[in-house]
Amino acid sequence: MTAYLVAPRRSAVVPRGGAFAALEVDALAAPVMRACLRAGGIEGGGVDEVIAGNALYGGGNPARRAALFAGLPESVPAISIDRQCCSGLDAIAHAARLVEAGAADCVLAGGMESYSRAPIRLRKPTGEGGEPVAYDRPPFTPWPERDPDMADAALALAVRLGIAEETQLAFAVASHASARRALALKRHEREIVPLDAVREDRFTRDLSTETGRRSRALARAGAACLRAASAAVSADAAAFALVVSASWLQANPHVAACRIVDSAAAGSDPCLPGLAPVVAGKRLLARHGIDAGSLAVAEVMEAYAVQAIACIEGLGLDPARVNRGGGALARGHPIGASGAILAVRLFHELQGEPVGSLGFAAIASAGGLGTALLLERV
Repeated sequence: MTAYLVAPRRSAVVPRGGAFAALEVDALAAPVMRACLRAGGIEGGGVDEVIAGNALYGGGNPARRAALFAGLPESVPAISIDRQCCSGLDAIAHAARLVEAGAADCVLAGGMESYSRAPIRLRKPTGEGGEPVAYDRPPFTPWPERDPDMADAALALAVRLGIAEETQLAFAVASHASARRALALKRHEREIVPLDAVREDRFTRDLSTETGRRSRALARAGAACLRAASAAVSADAAAFALVVSASWLQANPHVAACRIVDSAAAGSDPCLPGLAPVVAGKRLLARHGIDAGSLAVAEVMEAYAVQAIACIEGLGLDPARVNRGGGALARGHPIGASGAILAVRLFHELQGEPVGSLGFAAIASAGGLGTALLLERV
């Protein structure tokens, strides 16, 4: 069976501590979920399953909480998944597998993240009378020496591939410029659900290479330097879509759709996680005999400029067709939602292309993992 992506919507992306700072993750997600249902012309009872990616909530099942807050019936099950940055795209991929298997006709899938409301993390003491120990993130491998900080991993990638600081900053400047053009043309208006009167991404600015060069150094190794301007800021956002069957689409012919051709996930060196989407993307394209040059549009995660550059070059993508409305460097990085935002952006970019055009999305996550998605406009 074939799965289709319909009614994709997202919130604006707002940096941590900004306009969404007081909103719990379910309050971020619920309005977007409801907007997807309205765009699809269905009630919540028409949803067979909810799948939501999330990385920072702190346990439990935030997908269920968000679904209930959105007004879906109690009878609709919900599950949360966590592959860190890949989670939102993985949720859509898993929803497609359910539909393809004939186990569901309509799945509400995506991702949500509140950096602002993420819990403070403490490890219990190992002995009696000990003090709790604070930590920023869990380990992603069993080996401390192969579990680098993400900024250090991005710098190592830059050194490995010879991607200079100036090249990274130029990429960041271009991302902001593309996002500013998209804002001026209101290209994101259809996909963004207004939330607390916020209708557009808040981080986009007039960045210059000179300003970027003066930004804070996140990591250094000899003469190599990774700067804050070439890294995506922590952010809050949610993004969802309906993943539906052919029979559902036939019963709702008024809804614009993209066919979910396929998806792929892959693991690679945990010390260089930015290369994992290249492995996943090559696997996906090879499986269908598709040349990267034939893709009409692509959305590649910009957690770091060097990561995006490595993916674009490693996959042989046409840079002019990648992140045409700007990327995460100009938006921000709401971990569990970022992959779903790529899918939402990809869908809406494909609507301006001829029927049959192919679109590609890819994202990396800590631990050396990557996910890629292929869509076709129908």
